[in-house]
Amino acid sequence: MRHKVKRYQLRRNTAHRQALLRNLVTSLLEKERVKTTLAKAKATRPIAEKMITLAKKDTLAARRKALAYLTKESAVQKLFSELGPRFKERPGGYTRIVKLGLRSGDGAQMAMLELLGAEYHKKAKKKEKSKEKK
Repeated sequence: MRHKVKRYQLRRNTAHRQALLRNLVTSLLEKERVKTTLAKAKATRPIAEKMITLAKKDTLAARRKALAYLTKESAVQKLFSELGPRFKERPGGYTRIVKLGLRSGDGAQMAMLELLGAEYHKKAKKKEKSKEKK
């Protein structure tokens, strides 16, 4: 029986699921925004928030724990140099899940998992830039 076992299995075996979540968390911390399915976003969110909480401590032990989980050292550098200080005063809730609609191939619910402060800004069109120069 599975009493009190609450975990997203994502229809994968343990090793595959762990590798998937490690890669998603690493990509999220590097790019600050990841487009994925809603189920994967919900599974990734608590792990990413724990990594940011580690970065807020900024100790050697916390850095080693982050290095043990994340797959790229550049993600760890960014986590401790930029993201930790950015969320230093915030008590939690560092990520946001935005639903995007259904994927055309299989109808899966898609979502954007992003860090707060990484809001999407539309790029100015080239025509507007050329008018401003004149």
